Amino acid sequence: MCGITGWVSYRRDLTKHRHDLDAMTATMSCRGPDSAGLWLAPHAALGHRRLAVIDLPGGAQPMTLETPDGAVTMVYSGETYNFTELRAELRRAGQRFDTDSDTEVVLRGYVLWGEKLVEHLNGMYAFAIWDSRTERLVMIRDRMGIKPFYYYETDDGVIFGSEPKAILANPVVDPVVGRDGLRELFSAAKTPGAAVWEGMREVRPGEIIVLDRGGLRRRTYWQLRSEPHTDSREETVAHVRELLDDIVGRQLVADVPRCTLLSGGLDSSALTSLAQLHLASRGEKVRSFAVDFPDQDKHFQPIDIAPTQDTPYVHAVAEHVGCDHQDIVLDGAALSAPEVRRAAVGARDLPIGMGDRDNSLYLLFAAVRRHSTVALSGESADEVFGGYPWFHDERRHAETFPWLAGQHSLIESSGHLSEDLGPALGLGEHIAESYRAAVAETPLLDGETGLDQRMRVVSHLHLTRMVQMLLDRKDRMSMAVGLEVRVPFCDHRLVQYVFNTPWSLKTFDGREKSLLRAATRDVLPESVANRKKSGYPGTFDPTYVEAIQSQSADLLRAGHPAVELVSRERLVEATTGPAADLSQRQRMLLERTLDLGAWFDIHRPTVKI
Repeated sequence: MCGITGWVSYRRDLTKHRHDLDAMTATMSCRGPDSAGLWLAPHAALGHRRLAVIDLPGGAQPMTLETPDGAVTMVYSGETYNFTELRAELRRAGQRFDTDSDTEVVLRGYVLWGEKLVEHLNGMYAFAIWDSRTERLVMIRDRMGIKPFYYYETDDGVIFGSEPKAILANPVVDPVVGRDGLRELFSAAKTPGAAVWEGMREVRPGEIIVLDRGGLRRRTYWQLRSEPHTDSREETVAHVRELLDDIVGRQLVADVPRCTLLSGGLDSSALTSLAQLHLASRGEKVRSFAVDFPDQDKHFQPIDIAPTQDTPYVHAVAEHVGCDHQDIVLDGAALSAPEVRRAAVGARDLPIGMGDRDNSLYLLFAAVRRHSTVALSGESADEVFGGYPWFHDERRHAETFPWLAGQHSLIESSGHLSEDLGPALGLGEHIAESYRAAVAETPLLDGETGLDQRMRVVSHLHLTRMVQMLLDRKDRMSMAVGLEVRVPFCDHRLVQYVFNTPWSLKTFDGREKSLLRAATRDVLPESVANRKKSGYPGTFDPTYVEAIQSQSADLLRAGHPAVELVSRERLVEATTGPAADLSQRQRMLLERTLDLGAWFDIHRPTVKI
């Protein structure tokens, strides 16, 4: 896991721009705390920050291979989980290796197979290759978009990076956010390929982008496809378990300490239990970590997406599995600290407005990093297996993204945007257009109708839109502290298989995530196997709410530019009423305003409405 950046310019001599590449690479020091590297040629310059996970002494980047026709140089972020098999295959084809790293496997795979390399890879990755033989740049992102990858087209090339901050550090790029960017920011309906910053885009999941002197070309090498599902229930459950066993085994491979993120829900508990089965055969014990809050029993309030507390279930799994477990307890003072919010917003480059849940995730990862370098997470199981409440009620039939059903946007529906900004953005129509485009992309199955067809659409919406928001959040927060988080449920083999499983099979026991529950019930305590879906927890500590009220009032008094984007009237109401009486939407307004404040302070964006 690492951070990559680069610049291709066919009219400049980039060997004279080392300072710019240094600045771009330095923005990702947290993604790669172990080492840094630069490579410069007249028309291409590459930068790399490394988090060493496999082959600690080797694997330094940028990595170059000399061929009879010229050099091929790569910067790579991520992990290739089948690199051992690929190395053996490449050796049989005559390739010789100088390191034990998966990076060299990918680079030599490109030299042998060209762009068809992608057909061989299983993993999470974002990498760029400068092929001096043809003076072209090849940028490739993994199938599910687990690793972030941004680029900015210039008049004579491209600037790219793992994160927007790397691109924004280049003097060619201005930090401008226009109406389209603000729509992306406030709509909670991410458009694949879009970025908030003007002129910037994302490499889409499963996409290859090639740049040469003729321009930039894109092609999709992988996307979900619809196929008939012919396996019986028993065969389906058995195959899901077989896949999970293989996936977890592969993703435990590392030359550094690893652990699991345990919430006590079905997803993370299944991973923790399967990880323990693998490690026990080697005489090892899995480590696990969970987030908790002081006096949560006293302050907890059940909500639709999180109806129960995590801690009792976490401890049940830890005892059942026999893992080495630790709770990370975060109080209101830590969660509301301005420096923590600034770090969380800086990690994401955006004021997403998830408030204490972003802050606590950042602090959780920072605490985990003191013990482990790699963590397995249950992220995306709900999207794959159908775990959210709206998969199972009337919201699944709404003519919008199900997670927004009945509200379009919390910010817009409650009048939280400023008097000028709300009408200018037209978020309702933007979301409607995004929804129509997303539905049109769904690969339908011939002959499928009714609920099965609708649930195929709903699943596709989650696997191509919602999961992107969550994967980006998980990557940014973890890499901000140098922690590599792996997401086994995003293995493309599992995603493709379960996507084509009929809805009746995904809910055969009348509950959410029936296939996952059946496939892993034998390794789980009964209480967890039967637990209802409960999302990532938030704090209900009143000291947190009081602190964000006070901090938001300070922004109001200072006339901070963040205040210009939200409703001043509603912000005044939220900052002056009793903390105990604040509604969830008022609290969200306070958190959004503070996130906007941190964002303005960090990036100094020019906002064009």
